[in-house]
Amino acid sequence: MSEKKLILVLGATGAQGLAVIDALLAAGADGSPSPYAIRALTRNPDNKRAQDLKAKGVELVKGSFEDFPIVYEALKGVYGAWINTDGFTVGEVRELYAGMRIFELAKQVGTVRHYIWSNLDYSTKKGNYNPDYKVEHYDGKGRVGEWMKAQESDTSVNGMTWSAVTTGPYMDMLKIVMFGPLKQLADGTFVFASSIGNGHVPMIALSDLGFFARYFFDHRVEVSERTSRSRARWSAGTGPDGVVETVQARDGPKGGSQLRATLEREARQWRQNFSAFWRQWRDDVITRDMEWIKSVNPNGHTLESWMRANNYTGKLDLSTLKSIEDAAQFRTDAPS
Repeated sequence: MSEKKLILVLGATGAQGLAVIDALLAAGADGSPSPYAIRALTRNPDNKRAQDLKAKGVELVKGSFEDFPIVYEALKGVYGAWINTDGFTVGEVRELYAGMRIFELAKQVGTVRHYIWSNLDYSTKKGNYNPDYKVEHYDGKGRVGEWMKAQESDTSVNGMTWSAVTTGPYMDMLKIVMFGPLKQLADGTFVFASSIGNGHVPMIALSDLGFFARYFFDHRVEVSERTSRSRARWSAGTGPDGVVETVQARDGPKGGSQLRATLEREARQWRQNFSAFWRQWRDDVITRDMEWIKSVNPNGHTLESWMRANNYTGKLDLSTLKSIEDAAQFRTDAPS
């Protein structure tokens, strides 16, 4: 049996990281063993999510994505890297630097053959630099994605190719307050509140995100310098037995304990950030290449198929996103 290709995953214990790891470790369509092994960087190897990964055979490395010497050591000997930095934790400016620096470290190591940046849209640029569309946690990643376009993607046997997988809200986030139902009618119909009017939100099921991660590592040369963007759209009337109720939201939806970003000089308040977040969907600033996406993953979920496949009941699940789960745990542990 040939030696497995080692993949370093940053953001391994988050919702996205877990989905990516599951897809990389899964057997092939023909039942053949996965060609990949996983090394995961985690701030807390004793965390339950990290221990669950360890039980699957994942190698754990303690550290933060801003611990650059540790990241450098973790990159040694890996075939590929899936890099998902947490802009909510560190803020836009620090994420921008970290994203660029980690790419440089991967080039310096010399063993990395495929580097994948988990991207978000550069909302400010796509909105023609109108501040109404400045979404900080999108812009941080999006600027890194733009910078990577100026870097070489070497498809030779000993070179390092790069790709960016641009995601968006997960369909699985219908289990949290931000996207969950506002109410349920007597006939069982769920009502979802939205401030996007006739706009659209391109959403992706976490299982489909895992599919694309596996596809990109399996097709290193074909996706060199490729920027993939996630698929299905949320719009009025979407989903089985559900309706979308349009609401006016000048200041964006309330909430936000999960946003723990360090507010720096140019940082904006949570509500301002997420008002811009909803505006970009309302005005269809963000678009997707659905033809290419469907050509690669024809069996990917629509929002309706995801609801049906997951027996969606509208019940909230605080474990869906790690940031929300951590916030809930913090409140539980806080002294009364």
